[in-house]
Amino acid sequence: MPLHLPLWPRRGLYAITPDDADTSRLLARVSLVLEAGASVLQYRNKAAGAELRREQAEVLLQLCRAHGVPLIVNDDWRLAGEIGAHGAHLGGDDGDLRDARRSLGDDAILGASCYDDLDRARRAADAGASYVAFGAFHPSGTKPGARRAGIGLLRDSAAFDLPRVAIGGITPANAGALIAAGADLIAVIGGLFDADDPHAAALAYLECFKDSHA
Repeated sequence: MPLHLPLWPRRGLYAITPDDADTSRLLARVSLVLEAGASVLQYRNKAAGAELRREQAEVLLQLCRAHGVPLIVNDDWRLAGEIGAHGAHLGGDDGDLRDARRSLGDDAILGASCYDDLDRARRAADAGASYVAFGAFHPSGTKPGARRAGIGLLRDSAAFDLPRVAIGGITPANAGALIAAGADLIAVIGGLFDADDPHAAALAYLECFKDSHA
């Protein structure tokens, strides 16, 4: 069962891991981001096989527990349940949210990629999603061909009363406008883990929340 945390954070930096086969290096860089104050970590490694994914997810879970931060497993809600992660994030081809909710229980954190589609977010909310994610809001190095989302989605989805995550090419320079429009969490991969200093990069993103009047 997922480790209980007092609250799912409704605001902050949502860090997503890069594709990195070097587990020691990954842990070191994730540690810097968590120490800076990231609110959530999603384990995502599209290049890894099943054995490496499980190994990395398990060690990242221990790290997240030490920092009091929830670990979300990308794509694979079954793996999340097997290792006792706090939840899973499902894209369009990653299975049914209702099945994941039934299997993982009411306390699990379940996120849904909604891309540029408000109706998809509505269906995700009805199916038991804990949060909805929109994007890409800006050109993304991780997903160069990703559909572009309009900033109005963040305002229009407020009616679902779920935390809204913005993703896609987000930098400290453009994050403020998304937060002001209603993004509760800013999801970042390259802006954190491609940086020479992931700790400093995370602090720069967190400053955007302090500066926002949302």
